[in-house]
This record gives sequence, C-alpha cells and structure tokens, in this order.
Amino acid sequence: MNIGKELHDYIYKFPTKYDVGFLPEELQEVIDKFPQMDMKKWDDAMMGNTCQMREGKLVIYHCDVLVAVRCGLEKRDQTLMEWD
Repeated sequence: MNIGKELHDYIYKFPTKYDVGFLPEELQEVIDKFPQMDMKKWDDAMMGNTCQMREGKLVIYHCDVLVAVRCGLEKRDQTLMEWD
C-alpha cells in the first residue's frame, strides 16, 4: 500500500462506528493490515493524542491514526509538525 493517498483513503474511509474516529477495537484491524509496522514507533506516535468519549467509549481521531501508521511503516518518530 502506498503511504500517501492510498493510506490516507484507507484510514479516512475505514468503516468506523463513529464518524470522528476509531474505537480501540477497530484499531486492531488497522494494525493487523500492516504486520511490517514498527509497533514501538506506532505506540510512540499514539502516546498523548487527544481523543473524545462517545457513549462512554474512547474514540481516536483519524488524523492521529494516520500519523501513527505512517510513523510505524516508515520506522520513524513523529515530527513536530505532526503534533496536533
């Protein structure tokens, strides 16, 4: 999968329960799609992200998931410009 537009479309068109983002259990499907992803870089990028609660459930924004997947696939740290 191309890390550019294809990845963006995959994340933003993913069939999430809530239109604003992912439930933690939905993220597992994303993680499973990319077995080559560096999970340390994924975890580092996911650390400290803003999120929201919907019906008592944590919802993680698409933009944060996209950055974390990119960091994991590219095996790099999040850049200052990627912080929200």
